[in-house]
Amino acid sequence: MATVTVAAGLLAATVGPASATKGGDTPSRHRKPTVVLVHGAFADSSSWNDVVKKLKHDGYPVVAAANPLRGLAGDAAYVRELVDSIDGPVVLAGHSYGGAVISNAARGSDKVKALVYLAAFMPDKGENAFDLSLKFDGSTLGDALKQVPVTMADGSKGVDLYIDQAKFHHQFAADVPAHTAEIMAATQRPVAGGALYEPSGEPAWKTIPSWVLVASNDRNIPRELQVFMAERAESHVEEVRSSHAVSVSHPKESARIIEEAARSVR
Repeated sequence: MATVTVAAGLLAATVGPASATKGGDTPSRHRKPTVVLVHGAFADSSSWNDVVKKLKHDGYPVVAAANPLRGLAGDAAYVRELVDSIDGPVVLAGHSYGGAVISNAARGSDKVKALVYLAAFMPDKGENAFDLSLKFDGSTLGDALKQVPVTMADGSKGVDLYIDQAKFHHQFAADVPAHTAEIMAATQRPVAGGALYEPSGEPAWKTIPSWVLVASNDRNIPRELQVFMAERAESHVEEVRSSHAVSVSHPKESARIIEEAARSVR
């Protein structure tokens, strides 16, 4: 989860006011920070729908970015261009692989004032999502994946990774109703296999305050790994008994920690 502009191309799930981007006529000093939500692998922007509803209800401009899922550096650059198009301060939130993306997208940005990680990777420089997932026991993702050969944009051969639809509910979204998980499985966005092996640059969490929502029943990113990364980054940490699909199964808790981060922005 392009021939149009970057901002338009990434606004697939936004219901934010026009003033969230440059050109709005609301004075920025009177606005709350814009929340930019970045989904991870095997999901799309609609995975944030209920979080968006809560944030909008509480007066936050919101943009749910369409993460390309093609490669860490390229995905981060894509999100960074969206962030740069927004007028005023930004809270950048990422789920799963989206956490690695926001860590790189926010590096050196004077707009991003807070980072929020929800059941997400927080790689340090040189680390990648695949190796991190093996650091502690508990991830069963590898056994649930299906590989589809693809030709990349540069003509090279690669693979797209999907979660087997028959295993999706148990693996990704065990606490989501079965009929909802079935739709999520059918509409999942694949991630390019190489993206999970691509090393991170210097992460923004070293210089920007971060908040972490740990999903304690996550079968993709084990709880122990989530806690390790959060403690290493000296993040503000909360925990919820959730599957990996925390933004779907626990949207209130997800929105609450994002708003907690947003309230720190002055």
